[in-house]
Amino acid sequence: MKTIGMLGGMSWESTASYYKTINQGVKQKLGGLSSAQICLYSVNFEEIEKLQHAGQWDETALILSKAAQSVEAGGADFLIICTNTMHKVAEQIQRNISIPLLHIADATAAKLVKKGITKAGLLGTRFTMEQDFYKDRLTERFGIEVVVPSSNDQTIVHNVIYDELCRGVINSGSKELYLTIVKNLFEQGAQAVILGCTEIALLINQNDTSVPLYDTTEIHAEAAVNLALSD
Repeated sequence: MKTIGMLGGMSWESTASYYKTINQGVKQKLGGLSSAQICLYSVNFEEIEKLQHAGQWDETALILSKAAQSVEAGGADFLIICTNTMHKVAEQIQRNISIPLLHIADATAAKLVKKGITKAGLLGTRFTMEQDFYKDRLTERFGIEVVVPSSNDQTIVHNVIYDELCRGVINSGSKELYLTIVKNLFEQGAQAVILGCTEIALLINQNDTSVPLYDTTEIHAEAAVNLALSD
């Protein structure tokens, strides 16, 4: 079994979901008392969040690159960044380590392509929804057209993530707002909606809507398990 390097803490709420899902996946595949071999570095999200909103992405890349180097030094065979937004600096992080990085957008796109999805809605932080680092990867590498919410709806999605979900707050009113936004994306032609922030699955899941949802936390964790157990 390969050792999974996890760069977490962004937020720790979703990192906990990663840890649980990865270990459940290994147990399911190997049975008995089997669990995953993991090297986890959990950063202080307060520091990262301030740099994000100040647009100081190079500074975040430096912090996460140092953390990734620690994960590699700890014996990890590959790395996953346990957040969608910080894949904005994935290339900088990859340049600073020698182990491979398993990209969350690639894992998600592989699932979409397998299901024949060619047009998908995207929920996430405003950074993920507005900027090109995530959307362009889906389109240019996998041919998936990406639809994002209106500016007002992006504000709602973004604020709920930072003001509620990253703080462990689950609000039924926010859930209804999210489900309305999911419905709007479907009405714009999206065949499915990507939960492109690792906290969103704490609020909504497939039982809440008939629109197909793709939980990036679950998908990324599953891909990590498959890689860890591959020859």
